[in-house]
Amino acid sequence: MVSLRIALRYLFSRKSHHAVNLISRISVAGVAVATAAIVCVLSVFNGFSRLASERLSHIDPELRVEPLIGKSIGRADSLAGVLMATGVVEAVSPVIEERALAMYGGVQLPVRIKGVADGYEAVTDISSIVIDGEFLTHDGDYGCATLSVGTAISLGAHPGYYEGLEIYVPRRVGRINPAAPMSAFRADTLLVGGVYEVDQSEYDADMVIVPLESARRLLDMPSQATALELRAAGGKSVAEVRDAVRKIVGSEMVVKDRLMQQEESFRMIEVEKWITFAMLAFILAIASFNVISTMSMLIIEKRDNIATLRALGAGPRMVRRIFMLEGWLIAIFGGVAGLVLGVILCLAQQWGGFIRLNGDPSQLSVNVYPVHVEAADLLAVAALVSVIGLVTGFVASRFSGRFFTAGSNEHN
Repeated sequence: MVSLRIALRYLFSRKSHHAVNLISRISVAGVAVATAAIVCVLSVFNGFSRLASERLSHIDPELRVEPLIGKSIGRADSLAGVLMATGVVEAVSPVIEERALAMYGGVQLPVRIKGVADGYEAVTDISSIVIDGEFLTHDGDYGCATLSVGTAISLGAHPGYYEGLEIYVPRRVGRINPAAPMSAFRADTLLVGGVYEVDQSEYDADMVIVPLESARRLLDMPSQATALELRAAGGKSVAEVRDAVRKIVGSEMVVKDRLMQQEESFRMIEVEKWITFAMLAFILAIASFNVISTMSMLIIEKRDNIATLRALGAGPRMVRRIFMLEGWLIAIFGGVAGLVLGVILCLAQQWGGFIRLNGDPSQLSVNVYPVHVEAADLLAVAALVSVIGLVTGFVASRFSGRFFTAGSNEHN
């Protein structure tokens, strides 16, 4: 393509005025810096999203079955047995989640209780995040509770036989005697077996994990569950098991993987990420205005070449195309340099951890900014740079038409 070859020659040829060379380099550098900034910011968002996903995986099951309508699943134990018989599921646990009141040593705290069956550690990796004691549902004949770190701190509770943890839940069925207010509640006393920490406020603030039979007794739910939590069998992908479970449970229930279980949280991260991308894209567009000024000076310098091209038979459309491609090439070279620079900086942070988070390292679960480069982000940034380059090149090329017309009038 003749226009592209001429544009490339103009791009790499030495200009007669040093100022044009300098402004061209500044234009490329401006686009490169803005592009690198977009890559780095998007990679930081990816890093935090990936970190949150890894943290949640310790307590969130691989798959979770919930009722589409209502709060409970009837005959949950039977359904759990059917799912285990398929061979695609390694472990299943019915769970019950509800609000309750916890009391320990005279301190009261509203909490969320989660009743889990024996062997629940086969469904999630909760044992790996216990920071004090151990994860237990029973210790001999006694039921045990595992507290989140926020609950343990608020109640002043710690593992051991020092004092029982009392759980109170309003009665769901039966009559209430106004003369005896405590009869309006069901209560159970458990030992504190362990304390866990996920480093996620929604899990660490007020959660208490209790034995399933205790939760069923408190809530008058002898065979029901609010959800079923599953782990896929070895060698089976989560997507494959999810599809198989959907066929079994039917349309009255919904099957969620880990991302779907935290859909709102991860959607918020994605929204913040792409809003930031839009703001940085605007900054990149502003930086690309330097390309227009560079093109204007280049067109002025090449006015004799424009006259030569006109004499050789080139029309105004071809001249505009040359300078439009010139502006696009400047943006592309700057964008490629920015992409390479951004990827290098992100990989250096990922491997070296040079930029650290402020705060006491002993109190932080991660003390460096997490980054993760994704190919989709690089493609999106490259497309943005290409579009902005075409727009700026098109705007600048309009200026070349004046010289072509002026040269034609002088010739006439």
